[in-house]
Amino acid sequence: MFPGATDEREATDTADRSDRDGDTDAQGPKPDRVGANFAVVGAPLDATTTFQPGTRFGPQRIRSFATPFDDYDHRTDRRFSELGVVDRGDVRAWNDVEAYLEYLTSSLRESVWNDAVPLTLGGEHTVSLAGARAVEPEVFVCLDAHLDLYDAYDDNPLSHAAVTRRILEDVDSVEEAILLGVRTGSDSEWDRAAADDVTVVPPEDVAEWGPDDRLTDREVYLSVDIDAADPGYAPGTGTMEPFGLEPRELRDVVRTVAPHADGFDVVEVNDRDDGQAAALAAKLVREFVFSHADG
Repeated sequence: MFPGATDEREATDTADRSDRDGDTDAQGPKPDRVGANFAVVGAPLDATTTFQPGTRFGPQRIRSFATPFDDYDHRTDRRFSELGVVDRGDVRAWNDVEAYLEYLTSSLRESVWNDAVPLTLGGEHTVSLAGARAVEPEVFVCLDAHLDLYDAYDDNPLSHAAVTRRILEDVDSVEEAILLGVRTGSDSEWDRAAADDVTVVPPEDVAEWGPDDRLTDREVYLSVDIDAADPGYAPGTGTMEPFGLEPRELRDVVRTVAPHADGFDVVEVNDRDDGQAAALAAKLVREFVFSHADG
């Protein structure tokens, strides 16, 4: 369970477990179930990884490395455990990616229909397509090292390397994509990125980026591919790309976009480091929740 969230994986009331689990100062008091504002859903898909697999371990690893974080956030003067976050566990993945994405979409859509913001823990980046389908945003904002604009990669249109293309072209509500931190792509992807519905902000410009009024009164989905960070900060990911963002730059983008966003994910965390990528991912989930609640 994500620390500070209500565990919705079991039917027993949280209070019944208080003696067993304890109430630590780090995690804070256990929240009740009523009126969820945010829903954590794990999506451990690991089907199209092209270099270092392991994203199947991402959701639980992110939860685990969130354990030592304090419940209280000084910047917003709020407690994570009081913000109505529930953890609905993982949607178990299987090899049929198309069928899995349909099932994941329905699971995330249930949160949207219940007025909760879905917080998806990946899993490879392909799961963002399910998040976008569920939220139906007008703007897709993504922190990523890669364009992910292949029409198909290795003849697979549902590859993680094609996810932004799928969201732009297959999710009817999406009008534009804003890609932050991108520093690599094929020639065909850069051709697609030159279209009017794509904005690319390179790493050196992210610190000064602001959305102005582009997100105002629009439905927004925010995706964080952890490889947007420089691999020196987050080596636990499948396709590392040097010359990336510093963690504070990712944090600042999340803080800026979160008040506008109706859905969020952090993806491409694997188990091939000592927890740096998972810890950063977990912290960004919390930053999103605090900033959305405060916005």
